Amino acid sequence: MHSVRLDLIQEIDRLWDPIYPYLARYISEVYGRRDGDLVEIGPFCGVIFSLLKEQIGHSFRIAAFPEGMSDFFRKEAEKQNLVEGVEIMETDPSLVGIEGDHFDLAIFRGALFFPNLFQVDFSAIYRILKKGGMALLGGGFGKFTPEATIGKIKKRSRDLNLLIGKTEIVEDQLIQDLRTKNLEGRFEFLTEGGLWVLMRK
Repeated sequence: MHSVRLDLIQEIDRLWDPIYPYLARYISEVYGRRDGDLVEIGPFCGVIFSLLKEQIGHSFRIAAFPEGMSDFFRKEAEKQNLVEGVEIMETDPSLVGIEGDHFDLAIFRGALFFPNLFQVDFSAIYRILKKGGMALLGGGFGKFTPEATIGKIKKRSRDLNLLIGKTEIVEDQLIQDLRTKNLEGRFEFLTEGGLWVLMRK
């Protein structure tokens, strides 16, 4: 297990600030609703602030790990005057402390690409979704982010990702792996604007 470089994770989360509004637009298109309980999971959070500003959803939570990331997200929420709007808690990859059957939409960016940071607990994600809820796992810029905006952060983003421990994923291999896991829920793969797994309960 690598020692976790929180400073690098925090730098990449900030670096992506200009991307989040466009990514939020993509996520809201996939989600197809404007109500519901939303949660963003893990170390790479931030798009939930844009969803809140766009009034997609009616309750918002960040379930942060590894340890120490929740403090960072509280500061980010303060900067954007969103402390009242987003509940921020610390958890772990098994989503300890998060109630079951609670969320209409779970977003977990970076879920599939950092096996040395955490293992994705698909059953835990399934557990916290309401019946009819969905989880969006994976990563990418989404299909609405302008090339110019991507261009400004692309190199630094890639460098940081590699420093944090990102591994390249072979799409076919990922799809095969997920199919053999007997996971609950229904899965589809979205490859427009990144590589995302959409899980429905």
